[in-house]
Amino acid sequence: MGNFEQLLKLGASDQEPDANDAHIVNIVDWLFQYAFQQRASDIHIEPRREQGTVRFRIDGVLHNVYQFPAQVIMAIVSRLKSLGRMNVAEKRKPQDGRVKTTTPENREVELRLSTLPTAFGEKMVMRIFDPEVLLKDFDQLGFSSDDLRRWQEMTRQPNGIILVTGPTGSGKTTTLYTTLKKLATSEVNLCTIEDPIEMVEPAFNQMQVQHNIELSFAAGVRALMRQDPDIIMIGEIRDLETAEMAIQAALTGHLVLSTLHTNDAPSAISRMLELGVPHYLLKATILGVMAQRLVRTLCPHCKAPINLNETDWQTLTRPWQAPVPPGAHQAVGCVECRDTGYRGRAGVYEIMVMSDNIKALISADLDLTAMRRQAFKEGTRSLRLSGAQKISAGLTTLEEVLRVTPQSEQR
Repeated sequence: MGNFEQLLKLGASDQEPDANDAHIVNIVDWLFQYAFQQRASDIHIEPRREQGTVRFRIDGVLHNVYQFPAQVIMAIVSRLKSLGRMNVAEKRKPQDGRVKTTTPENREVELRLSTLPTAFGEKMVMRIFDPEVLLKDFDQLGFSSDDLRRWQEMTRQPNGIILVTGPTGSGKTTTLYTTLKKLATSEVNLCTIEDPIEMVEPAFNQMQVQHNIELSFAAGVRALMRQDPDIIMIGEIRDLETAEMAIQAALTGHLVLSTLHTNDAPSAISRMLELGVPHYLLKATILGVMAQRLVRTLCPHCKAPINLNETDWQTLTRPWQAPVPPGAHQAVGCVECRDTGYRGRAGVYEIMVMSDNIKALISADLDLTAMRRQAFKEGTRSLRLSGAQKISAGLTTLEEVLRVTPQSEQR
């Protein structure tokens, strides 16, 4: 950062610096490039009474990056709103925008902008959509060989519904985009309805939800059904109408992929029933459910071997009787990983394939415990057990798996 003294002078003024001031333009350009260099997924620009803060979310965790005078922060937000074609004068309402820019490697990247009026001014969050992050090979996603086999067998089916579940930021979009990219051959018509379109992919026919013209997920699926699709991806099933359209598409010979927000794979069936989907239609259409989380992976430059405490290990793997692994490592921290001990993330997965025995358990008064027990009997591994495999391989830590995964239910 150069000319910092001039920035301080700009910030000392009672008036907001001009958003087109050369110093402000340079700060915004630097923020973009530094965020790309640090592998950030989000940029937070937060106003405060005197000093505003810039934070990056890296590998799922926020890090303080820089502080600027409050007036400079306001000018930065105005500059970004201008770039995102937002109303710069409107500071009372939340707004959304988009910006396209390039990385130091000359790779095109899109950022989704969101403003929020706060007590000290407008807060802005920018979500970075990097094609290299959203489209990966399966071996980069963290699938074990068995998980990958089960997932690919599901997605090769000609019709039915496949659900990917997990909280926001758990990698569902990356998994779906990677899968769809593999499925989108010249022989199939692959269509999506998204809110919003997170990355434009030439191999897909993508449509975006637009509430202002009453184009909802359900209305989008209804329109897609008249487009001779083979595969349909629905960004999220949020209501009964969307669920009914997904089931109708599956019953008429289409493969449908979508997402839900539940803690584990069996709970997705419960959520669909709660939305009002008849149990017999679920039995007829559901192919399987995959729950997932992202764990931070250990920095290869500084990780160190560790002997795990047996009690802690049993807490993670209970109710399974898994021996303490000899290859566990711990996070240390170095300049390569911002002293966190972690660099990058990988997925942990719980894949439940809907066998006849599991489908037989789907009823209006679903017994989730019985369904989990049957799924585990047929080879489904819980999220924590999937994480335990990565601990054994020296890829992550016990603390990290406990942090991101829900407690395993008793078998």
